[in-house]
Amino acid sequence: MSGSLAYQETQISEPPQQTKPLRAAESRSWVWLAIAAALLLFANGVDTVPLAAWFAPILLLRFVRTQSLKAGLPVAYVVLTATFPFQFRGMVPIPGVVYYIFLLLTGITLVLPYVVDRLLARRLSGFLAMLVFPAAWAAVEYLSSFMGYGTWGSAAYAMYGNLPLLQLLSVTGLWGITFLLGWVASTCNWLWEEGFASPQARRGAWACFGAVAAVLLLGGLRVALFPPNSQTVRVASISDRTVGPELSLPVKIRLFEGKATSEDLLAIRPWASAIDEDLLARAEREMQAGAKIVFWGEADAKLLKEDEAAFIARGQALAVTYNAYFGMAVGVLSMGKPRPLENKLVLIQPNGKVAWEYSKAHPVPGFEDKMQVLSDGKLRSLDTPYGHLSSVICFDADFPQLLAQGGALGADIMLVPSNDWQEIDPWHTQMASFRAIEQGFNLIRHTSHGLAAAYDYQGRQLAAMDHFRTADYALVSQVPTKGARTIYSRLGDWFAWVCIAVLILLRIQSLRRTRA
Repeated sequence: MSGSLAYQETQISEPPQQTKPLRAAESRSWVWLAIAAALLLFANGVDTVPLAAWFAPILLLRFVRTQSLKAGLPVAYVVLTATFPFQFRGMVPIPGVVYYIFLLLTGITLVLPYVVDRLLARRLSGFLAMLVFPAAWAAVEYLSSFMGYGTWGSAAYAMYGNLPLLQLLSVTGLWGITFLLGWVASTCNWLWEEGFASPQARRGAWACFGAVAAVLLLGGLRVALFPPNSQTVRVASISDRTVGPELSLPVKIRLFEGKATSEDLLAIRPWASAIDEDLLARAEREMQAGAKIVFWGEADAKLLKEDEAAFIARGQALAVTYNAYFGMAVGVLSMGKPRPLENKLVLIQPNGKVAWEYSKAHPVPGFEDKMQVLSDGKLRSLDTPYGHLSSVICFDADFPQLLAQGGALGADIMLVPSNDWQEIDPWHTQMASFRAIEQGFNLIRHTSHGLAAAYDYQGRQLAAMDHFRTADYALVSQVPTKGARTIYSRLGDWFAWVCIAVLILLRIQSLRRTRA
């Protein structure tokens, strides 16, 4: 009898003793949240600090796992949503209330990996539980890449400049980098929860940090021992510049909406003609200097539809005269049409023939998307003495699935005429460099009103010119004429699908354990 009473007293007195550490952990978790929020401001975007990108998810995951569902997940959503506009300030061209709707929806994709981890990891244990967060993060980013803004906001871009780590792109694409960031976060939390005394947690840590070390070692060896060693070709790219009176804003709006009046055209023609003549003259100067590939920024040449043929003919004559490949990035406008703008790159061969007309496949959502003529979304390619050439335009390079066509075509050099604005300089060009490593081609992104840069297929910056720090607006780069076929260019998004499959299997395993 006394033993039974003692047992009952123990059962009554134990819960308060067990809740004290839990309450203390919950209290401390708010400190981790505050630190995580501060780190998130610098974990991506304008002011990226790579170490912040590693540490912020560790602390935020700790907060979410420590707090209750009702408290932890909503707070994490608010923190992620609130820090995003600071990270990417000035980068999202969405006006008015639509911008806030965009932020609310973006916050859902940012918090979703934490939601999946909170709901699933507790029903598993050990190594299986550790896989939930990184697999969920990589899977969510992959599925989000099919939405209107492509890979904008991917955590992997915070690793720009770490060439040994970024060689993983050639195997897994962006998703492998994101997985590593998430894997480190979940591993640190496992050690945090069970302590270094746990043999299983230590083995998990050895596996995770060993994998990171292996990626850095193998990536470093690739960069050091297998750099591009082919011949190079001189590539020149230029930006438009102000050479006469500017058009008034109302006239520009009517022009790009296809609603310019006859009076507007009296101002538009001399304005466009001055810019176009300057582009042709400077392109000829670069050809005379020995450039064998010359192109300019996105839609830098503004043309009315009736003037297009004559302008292209002048480019053909230059290509023949100087035996060069000439990429004429034009914005052709047809008045009175629902979609008045043709945003395309016309590539002229040294024999004067047009190799292709490629139209931008992913116009920026909003104004540009509404006014641009639809593209067939197919990349073109051309075999030349300087390697296999292909091209995309600006925002296209934010969509790895589109650039995968370049890898499939065996492109050696990818031309990317672009046009940015100061707030996304140099970030947008740095994003494009990831496509070079993924698909194994050398890439020149010439950006009017942004950073123009050339990269080899391992991500080295070969040359650069910032629009806001120069007066010449010309970039000359020596670019390797051979690329390298990568695992990612052959197998595509295999790693992202593995992450999705792992999540499904983990969910099935959690249901089995719940039933048991």
